[in-house]
Amino acid sequence: MADAVLGIGEAVTSKTAVAHARRKRGASRWLVLALVVVALAFTLFPFFLTLINAIKSSVDYAANGPLALPAEIDFSAIGKFWVLSDFTAKLFNSILISAAVAIFGAALSLFNAYAIGIGKVRGSRAILVILLLGIMVPQESIVYPLYYMAKLTGLYDTQLSVIIIFAVLQSAFGTYLLSSVLGSFPREILEAAEIDGASRWQVLWFVVVPVLRPTLMVIATFFFIWTWNEFLIPLIFLVSNGHQTVSVAMGLTRGQNLSDPVLQAAASLMGITPTVIFFLIFQRTLTRGVVVGAVK
Repeated sequence: MADAVLGIGEAVTSKTAVAHARRKRGASRWLVLALVVVALAFTLFPFFLTLINAIKSSVDYAANGPLALPAEIDFSAIGKFWVLSDFTAKLFNSILISAAVAIFGAALSLFNAYAIGIGKVRGSRAILVILLLGIMVPQESIVYPLYYMAKLTGLYDTQLSVIIIFAVLQSAFGTYLLSSVLGSFPREILEAAEIDGASRWQVLWFVVVPVLRPTLMVIATFFFIWTWNEFLIPLIFLVSNGHQTVSVAMGLTRGQNLSDPVLQAAASLMGITPTVIFFLIFQRTLTRGVVVGAVK
């Protein structure tokens, strides 16, 4: 009888402990959710501030300040920036340059990583170290040599010069990332393909690329966004108004004798909207690539 009572007491105690643990986990989840919501609010606040100031009039901004909601929606600042910067041409240039860099940079990263990770070229570690140095070197220190070479080759003030520069610079990161993945690629799969008579190009295209496709999409997405946000090199290498990008056009809203906060907010809104749309379109691909992120 005593043993039965003891067993019942232990069962009740165990259920109580389980219920307490569940309540504790539930409270922890709510705390984490609250922290995420707060962090999200801090992250989105600058975008919200940019939006409400871009659709204000200058009089409304001067009267109520930047934190107040607009008294009435006014798109005149957006229209002014669109006409002032010839935004249609700038948007086309940015899309062209960013897309080209994403494609060629990802392809160059793949070829380099295939040679280093699978081809096992001599001095592969030294090559990776050099590539990492290329990532860490600030752009300001390489602008003049690149400017000089662009002048000698006749590519200065052409979109091709910016595409080549960014494709090479950003492929350093892509090569490092892909080579670490290909370094652990199952050799049995490669040997089986070689036994079946596949050439190196066929092994790359029909064996390696299908496995790395999600990772390549992630790299291409990053390259597109990074190139879109670049300012210094496009500013120096694209001096003609018809060749400039959106990031350079945003500099038109501020000068020595010009300061219009509403126009600056409109320029910022027009500058970030295409990248947000691009990210939303490729969000699922980006998430899937990050989750896969390794050889199956």
